[in-house]
Amino acid sequence: MDPDFDEFLHVPARLSILALLAPADRVDFGFLRDTIGTSDSALSKHLSALVSAGYVAMSKDRDRGVRRTHVTLTPQGRRAFRRHAAALERIVATSRLADG
Repeated sequence: MDPDFDEFLHVPARLSILALLAPADRVDFGFLRDTIGTSDSALSKHLSALVSAGYVAMSKDRDRGVRRTHVTLTPQGRRAFRRHAAALERIVATSRLADG
């Protein structure tokens, strides 16, 4: 197995979260929930795991009296996502070579 393959990040919801965060400064909790197609509680569980790993940070504020939760990718999370994505690309490339 590729040494950069991260089984923790390979969980589909976690990988989707990081992929959505990678191009953004910060993302709204509701956007993540709706885009991934999961429940508040399931998303909260994955985000808590990602926060504990140091991959994401969460902040809360009020927008016109409505409480909002925003999620950002940490520098550590960005590096982990890039390494994992590169590992996936290498795995796919190897399979293509085998087909040739």
